[in-house]
Amino acid sequence: MAVPRTVFSCQSCGFQSSKWLGRCPECGGWSTFVEEVRERPGKAGARGGGAAHLVPLSEVEQEDVVRAPSGLPQLDRVLGGGVVAGGAVLLAGEPGIGKSTLLLQLAERLALRGGAVVYASAEESPRQLRLRAERLGAAASRVLVAGETRLEPLLAACSGSPPPAAILVDSIQAVRSDELESPPGSIGQVRHCAHRLVELAKRSGAALFLVGHVTKEGTIAGPKSLEHLVDTVLSFEGEQESEYRILRATKNRFGPTGELAMFEMRESGLEPIPDPSRVLLARRRTGAPGSAVLPTVSGSRPLLVETQALVNPTNFPSPRRMAVGLDANRVVLLVAVLERFVRLGLADRDVFLNVVGGLQVREPAADLAIAAALVSAARGATLPADAVYLGEVGLLGEVRPVGAGDARLREAATHGFRRAFLPRIEGLQRRDDLELIEVETVDELAERIAG
Repeated sequence: MAVPRTVFSCQSCGFQSSKWLGRCPECGGWSTFVEEVRERPGKAGARGGGAAHLVPLSEVEQEDVVRAPSGLPQLDRVLGGGVVAGGAVLLAGEPGIGKSTLLLQLAERLALRGGAVVYASAEESPRQLRLRAERLGAAASRVLVAGETRLEPLLAACSGSPPPAAILVDSIQAVRSDELESPPGSIGQVRHCAHRLVELAKRSGAALFLVGHVTKEGTIAGPKSLEHLVDTVLSFEGEQESEYRILRATKNRFGPTGELAMFEMRESGLEPIPDPSRVLLARRRTGAPGSAVLPTVSGSRPLLVETQALVNPTNFPSPRRMAVGLDANRVVLLVAVLERFVRLGLADRDVFLNVVGGLQVREPAADLAIAAALVSAARGATLPADAVYLGEVGLLGEVRPVGAGDARLREAATHGFRRAFLPRIEGLQRRDDLELIEVETVDELAERIAG
């Protein structure tokens, strides 16, 4: 009797079954079984032979990370300096956001540098890809296209000598392996295919880019282990109705996380925006209560973003507290602090907060800008148009210093701001083009706004 090539394993306790089960008989978990390739005889024993070689950390040989420019400077910035040979990158985003467009532009730039570039189009036919390339002006590119959805032929095509310089797979959810019987996009298929592709990249030194879908909850589709398999995870975000796209690194083994780049979607493709602060503040309405500018830091880049607040009488027994682009729990704490120390009277009013441009701001440095916007909106007082706000607010109403103060103030001065409300920061460099207004508590901030 033939031994099955695959086995179904519970992702919670490791229990194995020859067939899929809805409920694990060992741990009782529901829908935890995933199809996996059965271990071949002899492979486990071969891996287990011999003892590991232990080396002191101080004697480990250093190895420089080899980076190459991708041809897209903004992408290089997010990657930490360029494309790493043998590195695996996962590009995730919602359908229609521009992932395939960015990947095709990247493939064209990489092909111009020399070396073979393989573009595995698993969702589109080569003819459809050619139409996209003509629209982007990349039809004459020497990118090698494989309209293949099966993993094994793709691995065979990329395992020749010399190996390709880069392999781009669009998308990993559409690739399936003949070793598994489950359909494409299933947890077992996604994990197995990604694992084999990452192995190929590490062995051959080819840069690997995988496109991943995002679920309606905003998480990357497939198993969570998919993010652990790769070296870098890039999130491509933006509103379908807006022409602007944001690329950020949420994981990077070869560089800092939190780096951000902005692109503008045009008919000819994605165009990088060298000065995101200017774009984020371009449509700012000055003279309206509830608007405060925050100099935030994303990775190593300072950005100026507008924080908006709206305060309205509530029609519900419990007033609503809603925040877009901000930590909702921190907003609730700030509302409580302002209610206690500034007496804003928010107990019977709804509070809405928004970061313009679709950015996600999670750092405590945004507290003072949020507080200023709330005070302005609640009292109908207009904030100075040439002022920025930065500082962390504690539960006792005190304003605490934050890091990267010089970079934040330099970005504010570059874009024409002349005043900065902030706490006392030791070692902060004074500027002739920017007046520093130090505040120690939120009630002092409220008095200055009223004055």
